[in-house]
Amino acid sequence: MIVSPAMSKPAPAVSPGNQWSRTARRVPARNRSGAVVAAPAAQPSSGPVQTPLNTAAVTDVGSRLGITAREMPATVEVISQQTMQDQGIRTTTEVAKAAVGVTGGDAPGAPAIFSMRGFSGDQLSTLYNGIPIGPSTMTGRPMDVAGLQQVEIIKGPDSLVAGLGATGGAINYVTKAPHTGPIVNDAFTSYDSFNGYRAGYGSGGSTLINGLDYRFDISHFNDKSFIDDAYSKLSNVSGQLNYRVNDSLKVWGAAEYRQDKDRFYWGTPIVPANAPGVVPTSGIVSGTWSNYYLGGGTPVTPTIDARTLTTNYNVLDNRSGAGELWLRSGFQWDITNNVSLKSQVYGYDAHRHWFNNEITSFDQTVGNFAGAQSIYRERLALDHAQRLYGNITDLTINSDIGGMDNRFVATVAASNNQFNVSQDTLFFSDYVDLLNPDRGLYGPRSDEKIYTRVNTASLSFEDRLKLTSTFALIGGIRFEDIKLDRTRYSPDGVLRTDRGYPFSKVFNPVTGRVGYTWEVTPGVMLYSQYATAADPTVANIFILAPQVPLLLTTSRTYETGVKVQSADKRTEFTASAFDIERKNVYVPESGIVFNVAGKIASKGIELAAATNPFGGLKLWGNVAFVQSRFVDFSYVDGNGVFQSYSGNTPPNVPNFVANAGASYRFETALPVEIGASMRHVGDRFNYQDNLVVMNAYTTFDAFAFVDIPKSYFTGVEKTRISFRVRNLTNKLYAAWGDPGYTDQIILGAPRSYEVAASFKW
Repeated sequence: MIVSPAMSKPAPAVSPGNQWSRTARRVPARNRSGAVVAAPAAQPSSGPVQTPLNTAAVTDVGSRLGITAREMPATVEVISQQTMQDQGIRTTTEVAKAAVGVTGGDAPGAPAIFSMRGFSGDQLSTLYNGIPIGPSTMTGRPMDVAGLQQVEIIKGPDSLVAGLGATGGAINYVTKAPHTGPIVNDAFTSYDSFNGYRAGYGSGGSTLINGLDYRFDISHFNDKSFIDDAYSKLSNVSGQLNYRVNDSLKVWGAAEYRQDKDRFYWGTPIVPANAPGVVPTSGIVSGTWSNYYLGGGTPVTPTIDARTLTTNYNVLDNRSGAGELWLRSGFQWDITNNVSLKSQVYGYDAHRHWFNNEITSFDQTVGNFAGAQSIYRERLALDHAQRLYGNITDLTINSDIGGMDNRFVATVAASNNQFNVSQDTLFFSDYVDLLNPDRGLYGPRSDEKIYTRVNTASLSFEDRLKLTSTFALIGGIRFEDIKLDRTRYSPDGVLRTDRGYPFSKVFNPVTGRVGYTWEVTPGVMLYSQYATAADPTVANIFILAPQVPLLLTTSRTYETGVKVQSADKRTEFTASAFDIERKNVYVPESGIVFNVAGKIASKGIELAAATNPFGGLKLWGNVAFVQSRFVDFSYVDGNGVFQSYSGNTPPNVPNFVANAGASYRFETALPVEIGASMRHVGDRFNYQDNLVVMNAYTTFDAFAFVDIPKSYFTGVEKTRISFRVRNLTNKLYAAWGDPGYTDQIILGAPRSYEVAASFKW
């Protein structure tokens, strides 16, 4: 990726602008997740700027002012396509490895979700080219990063740009866009020791038609799991045309189709460490466990049986997948030297499905008909049909106010989001053996229909006033109108009128940001901000139900920090401290939603540094310390038992995350680069009672590249052959815990090897 430095006049970049809870058990309701769309990024220019932390990149996440990550009064990270290639990042979930304090999980019911700054899942907004499509746990899918130009992450509340759900932050996926200039082609392929393979091709540049530029990408990834008979097959094809009508007007159109076909791994069952015949493992889980899903039992020490590390408990006819189509078009018009207008219309159509055994729970009961060492299983089938269309229009005005530079942006956005769900209500169940499960077939199914429509309109204003050449005030406000309608039909097609269905609700949140940036000395930027966000009380507007208060919860952040860049731009350092509160949080329990958590309070510190001190040496590292706690979280559950989780940590939130790496490039006849990286993730919990601990872990990766000059292959500008080892020490660890499936843990992948080749011409 090539980014240009910020200009006084913004570059003409086009910007894109319930299911029913399970009942009668102690498991929280599970959500499904989603992705989003943004506008094409600015075309590369002739003056590339690349810094070690990529803070010179202009982003659409957090602000529509067209400013760089360094100029934002917030923590904004940009993971470029080059960084993804260098660090071996293949999927959007793996992007977490390149960001400060971010962890990612592929819970099959909600794949490609993240945790950061004490919040996870639907409390983070996921955007696609700047466009939100819905709660991430409902709309998110596994996705290859091959077609992405960059991934942008803003930390902390950000409803100003991202809209509903951006309590912990927002992640924006930006697709590759056309550039003006000679055509450049690239291709890659790889193969790993799990027998997975990946390949792709891309091409872009100027056509023979004056003013017409194009970009085309296609890729496929057969992502084989270390779990028996589990995989994700990810396919993607995308294209975009830009046409420069004249020096002041550009029009463009883009299309993309993504498909994933999956046989998901839903988790490995927790078992008692002292159960007869169990072979305990160490370092994966600890604490105290009694069966959640089957009604408790005597508390025991939990473990993962070493004989089940690759066992698949899913039914033989399991299947999951999605097809997603994006159509986008827009224009950018520089009306004068100081006034520009850009607009994007978009349409999104998605069909997702799950057909699996999802619950895998070790039965502690002695003497039941299945025996003491048996696994209770429960099915769920679900289909989504989603259609979204809308428009985002920005008016940007650059002016001089009393000798001070000012940039103002007004944004109008509107969308219609229809989300239809067909869900099995039988939850067919059975028992299988722990070691040799007879996987069987799904069995009977009976579906009900739930139809949700969300109409959204918003008006926002942002402004940056430079009081001096080094001190700027930055702020914005967003007014939003959100109308929710939900209807529900029984399996026999009768409209449900019980439990408050059908219903409608209108929300009118007002959110914003105010902050400053101050370059106290060349290269040293201080900043602070206050920002807010709004989201439904249960963090997912698609599962907001009439029997709970139909309210929006609010969150706010105080943040301050420093961004340092050396004079030669070979070293960068950032530090930030934050304090976030989300008030009036509703937490699902036993299929009913209670107003139990007064708030979630999170505070912490993040540090990041990277340097290229001389020659081919690169060093980088970052750490994040987070303290996230429930406040006033006490209630009487559905069984009449008093519960208090006040002071506990939300699920999947580590208190410490660290990454570090180094590489060195030997400028020989065939340049060779070798490197290694380390990742440490602290203790986490799979449920809000904090009884089962997913233990801290540290993994190491190592890699080597060989760059072959074009003199060796006629017509090929650059060839790279690479070898990579992931999880070098073969560490056993828990990667993620789905709080909807509290008796099973998603394991991290063991050691694997990968060989790859890439070409550019």
